Amino acid sequence: MSINRREFVQSSVALAALSSMGFVVRAEAQAIDTLKVVTGFPPGGTSDTTCRRLAEKLRGTYAKNTLVENRTGAGGQIVIQSMKTLTPDGTTLMQTPMSMLGIYPHIYKKLSYDPINDVMPVSLTAVFDFGLAVGPAVPASVTNVNEFVTWCKANPNMANFGSPAAGSVPHFIGALLGRATGVDFKHAPYRGSQPALLEMMGGNLTAVSAPVGDILQHVSGGKARLLATSGAKRNKFAPTIATYTEQGLKDFAFSEWFGLYTVAKTPADVVQKMNAACREAIASKEFTDGLATFGLEAQSSSPAELAAMLKADTDRWAPLVKAIGFSADA
Repeated sequence: MSINRREFVQSSVALAALSSMGFVVRAEAQAIDTLKVVTGFPPGGTSDTTCRRLAEKLRGTYAKNTLVENRTGAGGQIVIQSMKTLTPDGTTLMQTPMSMLGIYPHIYKKLSYDPINDVMPVSLTAVFDFGLAVGPAVPASVTNVNEFVTWCKANPNMANFGSPAAGSVPHFIGALLGRATGVDFKHAPYRGSQPALLEMMGGNLTAVSAPVGDILQHVSGGKARLLATSGAKRNKFAPTIATYTEQGLKDFAFSEWFGLYTVAKTPADVVQKMNAACREAIASKEFTDGLATFGLEAQSSSPAELAAMLKADTDRWAPLVKAIGFSADA
């Protein structure tokens, strides 16, 4: 079969155009050379682990290379503050729990960042519930919240609980439980859930309010007992445990989430590309199954949905924090 010069030239031009188009598509898909995924918490923790799993899924799709940085300090404030000095070019993705953006404005008189104007929402990453756990200091006959409250009233010197941090959601859940039941719970803040749980399992602390995923690994080993979970419905990782609301505590449903944010004033089209890449990664079975091992439920959102969630939580916690009377500046 022969081909004349004109046909050859036309075919060559067409192939060159297609190749060029293919190159452009690949270049756009990997326009970012290196994406930094940053967290305000140390290596090995839930936020760090989630960020590393996400970074792995975004490598080769949104960016050619990805890396995770742990910008720790001030209870997660340092990493948010650091976003204010960065270029809005889509090369940095920050993950933070809701508390630093939705609760901290109510407990600190002055924050080094504006939770609305200094960062740009990208997507939800995961949602999780909290649980109330007890250890060997509490009799085995105590199996639910009402029995625990009764026991604490009979043993007021033992009415204490630990949490991962002062001013955290699990801290406030314990404080609100005391207000609702008339028990004067003494709060012991720790640097993370595991130190508090270790104290409890050693018999030096009565109870711990912490993320369900942090507690379950010890429940399976028989070293801790889970009395309640904090979600609006039963936790999928602890389906046999009744919620606080099921146990008679009205409006006692509290969950938290990890959210992904980028630098403020990042162009809308860049934010949308980040969102699309993150949603694809979060929906993958590998990512979902990986988070489930930590008691986290993978869940994504649009930027607008994440902004609406933050506003709702900020508004909800304002009167609760006031009622508890806690201030981080005290």
